[in-house]
Amino acid sequence: MARVERREWLDTPPYNAHIASMDASRDIEGPYAVAEHAGQLVRRVLARNPSPFTYTGTQTYIVGDAGEVAVIDPGPDRPEHLEALIAAIGDARVLAICCTHTHRDHSPAAASLSASTGAPIVGCAPLVLDDDGPRADVAFDPTYRPHRVLADGEAIAGEGWTLTAVATPGHTSNHLCFALEEAGALFTGDHVMGWSTSVVSPPDGDMTAYLASLQKLHDRMGDTVYYPAHGPAVEKPRQLVRGMIGHRRSREKQILRQIEAGRTRIADMVPQMYKGVDERLWPAAGRSVHAHLIDLERRGVTMRDKDNWTLAEP
Repeated sequence: MARVERREWLDTPPYNAHIASMDASRDIEGPYAVAEHAGQLVRRVLARNPSPFTYTGTQTYIVGDAGEVAVIDPGPDRPEHLEALIAAIGDARVLAICCTHTHRDHSPAAASLSASTGAPIVGCAPLVLDDDGPRADVAFDPTYRPHRVLADGEAIAGEGWTLTAVATPGHTSNHLCFALEEAGALFTGDHVMGWSTSVVSPPDGDMTAYLASLQKLHDRMGDTVYYPAHGPAVEKPRQLVRGMIGHRRSREKQILRQIEAGRTRIADMVPQMYKGVDERLWPAAGRSVHAHLIDLERRGVTMRDKDNWTLAEP
């Protein structure tokens, strides 16, 4: 995969948003539809679905070097991507097709890959909502039908590898990460990414749960590398997660300053908070601001009257 620049958490600008846009002036290419070695027991195949929300595209991971493998986040149901996955799998037996969550850039290919390989679909629970989020392709996948839902701590195993489910609700309520025990690796889906922070979009996205899940990952001592669904591998995971938690707390303070300055509507806060960020991404930024405000409301810090948010009375 072409090297991708990762923006540092404390840079302001360019990194002054929960989300980051691809620079349209840079032609970031895959390679697509090619299996690449990513690390111990891990290969990845990049889907050709780049966007300001998916960066270079969705990375599907194949776990296992011997005759038994698992596939994580099969991605969009596109012929080129499916053919590349089947070619990469070769003669190996697919024991499980694992999905971290059911956004349309992650799970739709699960059904087709299952039909081709006979492998069961396991992982996150099904979730289909009427989504009022910021982009068309963020809607949940209505075709997702798992054969088995994994609870936090449940594991599946093949020859030379073990994958353990780590429940990480927040980006979505059904989000799971998968720990590859033999390699000290964690497949983080959209919960932690190597190029941007995640959009947390109510009603299903929940900032309270998201922050708790970040803390849960920070408390895991054995993970030495993260493999996200978008962007490069994260080689200092606890340091990154610590920065993400701090970034979110800084966002809270920004929001409170906006309210104190008399900007009580999200639509008025976002242009001030996300200066320098592509305006096409402001709706997504607004969803994360909304998620923060709900979290602050639960904690008794803010209150609302329809679209207007104010500081809670002491």
